[in-house]
Amino acid sequence: MQAQNKLVVSSSPHLRSERTVSKEMLDVIIALVPTGLAGVYFFGIRALILILCSVISCVVAEFISNKVMKRESTINDLSAVVTGLLLAYNLPVTMPIWQTVIGAVFAIVICKQFFGGIGQNIVNPALGARAFLLASWSSSMSYFVAPGGVSAVSAATALSDRSKLSLIDMFIGNMGGCIGEVSTLAILIGALYLVFRKVISLRIPLVYILTTAVLLVIFNKSFDGILEQLLSGGLMLGAFFMATDYTTSPVTKNGEIIFAIGCGLITSVIRVFGGYPEGVSYSILLMNLLVPLIDSKTMPKVFGHANDKGEKDE
Repeated sequence: MQAQNKLVVSSSPHLRSERTVSKEMLDVIIALVPTGLAGVYFFGIRALILILCSVISCVVAEFISNKVMKRESTINDLSAVVTGLLLAYNLPVTMPIWQTVIGAVFAIVICKQFFGGIGQNIVNPALGARAFLLASWSSSMSYFVAPGGVSAVSAATALSDRSKLSLIDMFIGNMGGCIGEVSTLAILIGALYLVFRKVISLRIPLVYILTTAVLLVIFNKSFDGILEQLLSGGLMLGAFFMATDYTTSPVTKNGEIIFAIGCGLITSVIRVFGGYPEGVSYSILLMNLLVPLIDSKTMPKVFGHANDKGEKDE
């Protein structure tokens, strides 16, 4: 009698998971809700309007671009919603709506769809759009208001002039800045949710923040103001929600550490020696471009594969 059980060999991947892109994106959206609520609380209804305009513009841009490029619709994976949220969180509440819409279209069409869609982009779309908006309309991107819209402050003041702010105010978000970067408390609540859901690990955020802190102390030759530096600007939002993007961050553990150290180095150099007080967006974007190189140098060796000389590894 012949055996009925047979060994079936199929192509990779062999692992199956219940996690899907849409489920991952939904978790990110849930994690971003506290930050959005904090932004609306401190900056008012216009923050909500700006967030909605950004999200809707991203979704519509993805839908239309897929139609034009004759691709299957991908709006159901919710990645465009995440991009819209992150873009809005990186904008001041005073940003004109029409400029926000242009930024959203740039994020989806130029930074994402032109490279093949989700999983193919080489930089974080929201940060790419933020850099584009900063280069195109620097005055709009640099016009911050204090909570309640009482007074406007310059771009430099938003990060570097912290003498009138307490650490408590900075931690909860009672200060001027972009919609989603002011409340460290809200950001950490969302980050803990992502860690609990195993959407992200703490490797990149912690190494990024620690590297930035250490280098700022070394460059400034002082511990003065280090907590204010960590709690202001977009460091927390960038470290937990954008540096950890699957597509634009390394796939190996050693690669993640190198990536995070690079982000911290560039951020601290820009903040201390550059003419721009922030640095987070550009540091992540620059390190995004190095991810293929980092992956190639940190990927484990495959045994039994021919090397460059045609010899097989033992």
